[in-house]
Amino acid sequence: MRIVMLGTRGVPARYGGFETAIEEIGRRMTDRGHEVTVYCRGAEGEPPEHLGMKLVHLPAARKKALETLSHTCLSVFHLLFSRRRHDVAFVFNAANAVFLPVLRLRRLPTAVHVDGLEWKRAKWGGAGRRYYRTAEALSVRWADALIADAQGIADYYTDEFGAPTELLVYGAPILTDRHTGRIAELELTDRGYHLVVARFEPENHVLEIVRGYRDSAATLPLVVVGSAPYADEYTAQIEQAAAGDPRIRLVGGVWDQDLLDALYANAASYLHGHSVGGTNPSLLRAIGAGAPVIAYDVSFNAESLGPRSRYFTTSEDLAQAVVAVEADVQGAVDAAADIRNDIRDRYSWDAVTTGYVDLASRLLAGQGQRGQVSGRRRSSRL
Repeated sequence: MRIVMLGTRGVPARYGGFETAIEEIGRRMTDRGHEVTVYCRGAEGEPPEHLGMKLVHLPAARKKALETLSHTCLSVFHLLFSRRRHDVAFVFNAANAVFLPVLRLRRLPTAVHVDGLEWKRAKWGGAGRRYYRTAEALSVRWADALIADAQGIADYYTDEFGAPTELLVYGAPILTDRHTGRIAELELTDRGYHLVVARFEPENHVLEIVRGYRDSAATLPLVVVGSAPYADEYTAQIEQAAAGDPRIRLVGGVWDQDLLDALYANAASYLHGHSVGGTNPSLLRAIGAGAPVIAYDVSFNAESLGPRSRYFTTSEDLAQAVVAVEADVQGAVDAAADIRNDIRDRYSWDAVTTGYVDLASRLLAGQGQRGQVSGRRRSSRL
């Protein structure tokens, strides 16, 4: 099959969950003999291929509210007039649903990966939230299939719209080599630190984590990996909360994947504050690395971790949890190893790829659901 993927920053994966999914799924599709084209944000002259995938580089408006939509708009119209033929499209992010009628002009069956509950993100004001709510409804009405990456997201679309979804989670890379020597580059020791890896956005609760750790009696340092392109005020709050506490280290982005994997694999705990997305690749990477996880208490995180992890909802909860881990680091590591064994089969990129290929085959055979659900909500909450 000839498959096209659009709506994200593209590959190589350097940003978030969508990009990771496209890289892992797309490379496996090409290994199985399918032709995969990925639309990427960037200037012409970038490499035309990556891991067997054909890349199309197009620009985007560098503004928070317009970046995704401007790039997807260019991608869709480029696709409409392209000489390259495709059989099935995967569009990532429900916000891009407004462009589905254009893809229909190409008679291209399209599945939309709806992502998490984007309208709940603090970075969107009233207009942005209303747009995302509308885009969800358009996805339900116009897509040939909807993809959810967590049961909680699937349940949301069932409850809100009566709409079926394809539950296709992410994969968890299982790390067999902890590369302990790499963490010495940051003057860290094996199981001698707590770790946060997140974009600095309010719904990822980095500020609450830093404040909770600051107010705790923890002795191991807190290493915070991450930044944010559109959150200067929130970043300043985090920096202020960390100021004056020598235990807290804000190291910015870490783009060396081997070093990042070593940070996960050797941490005494990984603090995961994400609250509005579905299955989170950073969480799965931490689980696959055998890191003890302290996670924000929402269904998406509990779905991946189960009952044997620690959870928090407040800074006070977080403070108690890191101290509890330090009291028995080996016990936390042993529990994390059990959780890693549990997710090996549930979160397999090979199995996820099979799910995408099977869905593409069904859509190509005309087995889509477009027109079967109205897109009207069963509730009016905002």
